[in-house]
Amino acid sequence: MGNRSDEISKIVTRAIIHKQLLPGCKLSEQTLADIFSVSRAVVRQALIRLSEDGLVTMERNRGAFVSKPTYREAVEIYDALTILEQGVAAQLSGRLGAQGWAELRHHVELQHKAVEEKNDQLSDQLGSGFHEVLVRLSRNTVIQQMHAQLIRRTALLRSLVSSRFDYCGLLHDHGVLIDLLEQGKIAEAQELIAVHHHNVVKGYLMDDEPQPEIDTREALSRYVSQEA
Repeated sequence: MGNRSDEISKIVTRAIIHKQLLPGCKLSEQTLADIFSVSRAVVRQALIRLSEDGLVTMERNRGAFVSKPTYREAVEIYDALTILEQGVAAQLSGRLGAQGWAELRHHVELQHKAVEEKNDQLSDQLGSGFHEVLVRLSRNTVIQQMHAQLIRRTALLRSLVSSRFDYCGLLHDHGVLIDLLEQGKIAEAQELIAVHHHNVVKGYLMDDEPQPEIDTREALSRYVSQEA
C-alpha cells in the first residue's frame, strides 16, 4: 500500500504545483481510486500524506480539498524558511568549497538570463531553486527534507495568488548573499535572508475570488499516463 500511495501523492503534488488542480478543488476518494485503479484505503493514505505537507485540507464529513492558504500562513511559511536558511548560512559561511560557490554563482547567472528575457515563470522556478541549492550544499538531509516541504507549500501559494515580485531585487539579493557567505559575514547574511523572504511575502496578492470547476480526472490524466 505504501509505495502506491506514495506514487499517488507525488502525482497529485505535481498537478497542484503545475496549477492543474487549483486551491479549493475537491479530491474525492472514490474518483481518485478510479483514476489510479486502487482502493479508497490507498487513496486515503496518499491524502493524509498530502495533508501533512500542507497541500491538502481534510474536512470532517466533507472530504479532502486542495489547500487554500491564507496570508498569515504565507508569513509563517516564509518565517520557517528564514529560520532554516539562516542556520544553513551559519554552517556554510566561509567554509564552502570552490565548487559549491561556483554552483551558486552559475545558478544566479541562469536567473539573470530569465529576468532579462522577462520569463517570470522561469524566474520563479530559479528563484526557489537557488534556495534549494543553498540548502542542499549543507548536506544535511533532515534540513533538506524540511526545506523541500516548505518549498512545496510556496508552490501552492503561487498557484493560488497573483503576485508582483521585484525579480531584479530578489535576484540582486542572491548575488549579495553569496558574497556575504563567501566572506564569512554570517550576521549580515542572516539579516539579508530575513529581509529577502519578507519582500517575497509582500509580493503575494491574496485573492478570494472563486476558482473555476476542475475535472479531476482530466487534470490528472497526463500525469498518470507519464507514470504508466
